[in-house]
Amino acid sequence: MTETLFGGPSLPPAYPERAAWGTAPKLRAWQQEALDLYMTRNPKDFLAVATPGAGKTTFALRIATTLLDSGVVNRITIVAPTDHLKRQWADAAAKVGVAIDPNFKNSDGQHGRGFVGVAVTYAQVASKPMLHRAKTEAARTLVILDEIHHGGEALSWGDGLREAFDPAARRLSLTGTPFRSDTSPIPFVEYAEDRDGIRRSKADYTYGYGNALRDHVVRPVLFMAYSGQMRWRTSAGDEMAASLGEAAVTKDITSQAWRTALNPTGEWIPAVLAAADKRLGEVRRTVPDAGGLVIATDHDDARAYAGQLKKITGQSPTVILSDDSKASSKIEEFSAGDQRWMVAVRMVSEGVDVPRLSVGVYATSTSTPLFFAQAVGRFVRARKRGETASVFLPSVPPLMVLANTMEAERDHALDRPEKDDDGLFNPEENLMAEANREDKASDELTKGKFEALDSQASFDRVLFDGGEFGTGADIGSDEELDFLGIPGLLDAEQVGTLLRQRQHEQQSRKKRQSPLAAAAAPAVPDHRMLMDLRNELAKNVAAWSARTGTPHGVVHTKLREVCGGPAVAQANEEQLQARLRKLQDWFIGRK
Repeated sequence: MTETLFGGPSLPPAYPERAAWGTAPKLRAWQQEALDLYMTRNPKDFLAVATPGAGKTTFALRIATTLLDSGVVNRITIVAPTDHLKRQWADAAAKVGVAIDPNFKNSDGQHGRGFVGVAVTYAQVASKPMLHRAKTEAARTLVILDEIHHGGEALSWGDGLREAFDPAARRLSLTGTPFRSDTSPIPFVEYAEDRDGIRRSKADYTYGYGNALRDHVVRPVLFMAYSGQMRWRTSAGDEMAASLGEAAVTKDITSQAWRTALNPTGEWIPAVLAAADKRLGEVRRTVPDAGGLVIATDHDDARAYAGQLKKITGQSPTVILSDDSKASSKIEEFSAGDQRWMVAVRMVSEGVDVPRLSVGVYATSTSTPLFFAQAVGRFVRARKRGETASVFLPSVPPLMVLANTMEAERDHALDRPEKDDDGLFNPEENLMAEANREDKASDELTKGKFEALDSQASFDRVLFDGGEFGTGADIGSDEELDFLGIPGLLDAEQVGTLLRQRQHEQQSRKKRQSPLAAAAAPAVPDHRMLMDLRNELAKNVAAWSARTGTPHGVVHTKLREVCGGPAVAQANEEQLQARLRKLQDWFIGRK
């Protein structure tokens, strides 16, 4: 039997309703397993890798309260990447009875009375490591290092963390993205050589996206990829044109076509924003407070995208800029409300918890695996079983590779030559400390290299669970709407089934509309296709049976009564498709 956060009844792999950030009353199965491992080992250092949205905060606070109650520690220091996350940690800790001061400044020297510890940023520690070392030495301290990969961003940061927290009684390191795109070692992380002689980070406990998806702890993610024709002028005055995501072009052309697509004066980004809002509208049929987030490259683009969203929706979105002193309060207000859209400049890429975010637009040219994983992590946090996430993005090779490898578990590798270029391992474009704010000089330099002339958008495909669906379509076409209209409450298996069904229907339509198909003789039944449909029907019936407790045979009989036709083994394509459609209606509450 497992136990609750503070003792109690047995616990499921995932809880159905999302609690306040970091304060779930029950432990998920992975949290309990990791906690048991921690308590068995009683280590000084422990690295837990868990996919964004899985509940690292709840796990860490459970360890903190246990160590405090047992007297192993009497002080806690939480190190987070941003000021906003400091406050989130303090709020979560307060809900379980642990007083953490997020307003501590280095100049204060000591934290306020009544607090058991502080929440600080990595930059704060790096600027005054000896101050934090003295605080660590003055008490039996547990240091919680949130998103520990930030500790490797600069030599001074890593050295500062080691200096400050080497005397700690316990150190608990957490991350949802354990890989970095450079080879800077991360403090307090153990590295072990693999068979190729490359040192890789070694986690004490790992809970990846694939496992979390199977446990219904996180949402399945649909990647909606959009391509289209781009035209721009180079710094030399030459006019260039290319299809977004075209394979047979250079990296420079791909980059410039990508930047052209994101230019707010073209037609690509308004079309994609409108499609994303249609998708959000569909999700809000079953998840009324579902929200959307556009991640922009810089302040100017963010404001322009916000203006376009206002035209589309009639509602002004929340705009989060990195130099806005009210950014944290705006995020909290959006999280607690039911407004449709928020637009942010990178800074909502990691750790910030807005559980109702269900639809995203990846409108930035940043393409490191670290940033992509953090950005997608904003949409996968599940509140109840069946919620899906949809992320709209440009159909360019770097993002397609990352979207297709969502479930890949990577470690941080040292010793690897930085010149290696496999699309997944490139040096950071900037320190992550700078990646969450606008770098005006860099942006101006980049924008000066070309002039975007015009862009058009077209629907390309949907990427899900390593598969690709759709055959390309015009904006506003029935083919695009087939995928935009997928219900917002489906589990991962149902999403896969429905995507295959929509793809098959589109291919069948195209065959029927083909002049050659019209002149052809009646088609011989495709036995492979019929077997696939029978298998899909069986999976859906099993899912409905599990949900309702109705025996499989009774579900099949009811489907025959409603839709007509013979038993499954004798049913034709049209009859099987009708039963699949009826089951999908049942899943979303239609009779």
